[in-house]
Formats: sequence, C-alpha cells, structure tokens
Amino acid sequence: MSNTYNDIPARDTASPLGGSEGGSRDAGFLVITPVKDSIESTEQTLRALAASELSVPHRFAVWNDRSTPENTARLAALCSLLGFSLVNIADLTDTPSPNYLFVLRQCQRECLESQCGLLIVESDVIVQPDTLQKMHDTALQQPDAGIVAAVTVDDAGRINYPYDFARKLPVGAVPTRHHCSFCCSLLTPELLRRYDFARLDPGKNWFDVTISHESLACGLQNILCTHLPVVHRPHQSRPWKQLKYKNPLLYYWRKFTKGFDKI
Repeated sequence: MSNTYNDIPARDTASPLGGSEGGSRDAGFLVITPVKDSIESTEQTLRALAASELSVPHRFAVWNDRSTPENTARLAALCSLLGFSLVNIADLTDTPSPNYLFVLRQCQRECLESQCGLLIVESDVIVQPDTLQKMHDTALQQPDAGIVAAVTVDDAGRINYPYDFARKLPVGAVPTRHHCSFCCSLLTPELLRRYDFARLDPGKNWFDVTISHESLACGLQNILCTHLPVVHRPHQSRPWKQLKYKNPLLYYWRKFTKGFDKI
C-alpha cells in the first residue's frame, strides 16, 4: 500500500519537519528519490541516504513511477526497512511514466507548506554520510542560493557526466551559470517560493535545465559544490539511455521517433 507524504512521520529528524513563523531558512528539507524499476541501483542509493548524518529536520520519500509489481513490492519492503515514505504514483494519477513534473509539483506544494527545501537524489547516485548536511549548510551560507548541487564522479573519483565542465573549477562552493543536474541537488525554499512549477512545460520530460535557468532569472545563484562529490553511474535509472554511448544512432532514433527524453 502506498502512502502520501503527510501520512509518514519524519525519520530521525532533529524536530518535526514543518513550517516556522517567518519562514526560517533552517527548516530542513524533504529528500526525494524518483524511481522506475532499476531496483539494484536504487537500493544502493537509498541505503546511502539512510546512512546520512543529519542535524536538521528532514524526511525521505521515494516516488515510485510505475515500476513493475515485483519491483514495487521490493521497494515497499526496502522503504519499510529504512523508514522511508513510499509514494506509488499509479495510485495518484493515470498519466503514463515519466511523471517527473507531477512529482515536482506535488513536492513543491508540500515544501511550501513546511517552508523547507527540496533535495532531489536520483536513483543512480550514491551520497556520502555528510553530503546532505553540507549541502544544507552551504545553502544557509548563501542567502541568495536557488540551487545547491553536488558534483558527480565515477567510482574512481573522477568528475563525470553531467558535470564534465567542472573539472576546471576550483574546489569549493562555486557559483555557476551552467545548468545544475538533479542527480543530487537542493532546491532552496527561496527558489520554491519565487518560481511556481505550474509554469513548467508539460510537453517536457525533465526539468533540471529549465529550473536552473529560472533560478537565475529569479535573481538567485546556483551553486555547484565541487568539494562534495557523489558517485554517479549515469543512466542506471534509465537503462535505455545507455544507448547514447553504445549505439548513438539508435539512441537518437528512439529519442526523436518515440518522443523520449525531452528537456
């Protein structure tokens, strides 16, 4: 059985995840991981999140975007074990996968009510125990932060897709005008207040590029944390996209003929 975000108590929070009078910038965050099958990589992602060392209010929610019944059952068991909320999107909308826009709009409403940030960790990413707390701390130190993103690396620690450009950047919290991937990104309460996700184009599938640009247009800064690497195994969460490297002609044929991967 699925549960909505509000049905599940916060796990290991310093205080309940809720709004504070005047909109405190230290109201914590909601951590979400959108999932469609790819259970093996997802399990690694969720177990790493569960090991996070956090001193701020937080809540973990897994958004299951029409995984198979078998994988949905595995997700339910894993979320129960870890104390995470599981939201089965099929119980909430008939819209076919991908439902990233639906997830973003639902979570924006929840975060605005709680006056907290939205931290997205995708299901092919492995964080360190201190990653989430340090991203939060970085946001607090940057009053005009819109997005705070962690740089991605491969298993050998080399910066990889989608942050190849960051190889030349200094180590630290670096303002960037490049788009911030949602591999591991914190959308601050200020960004969530200033930009309404109802304005996002429903004809697209992915929204990191658009929201990155809108954050800058709102007068905010996007910060790339090159000192907070997270392991990214590109496209394990969407195996068909690995064709981009193995068979690019077939990848682009599927992309344009089937309407996949609109950003």
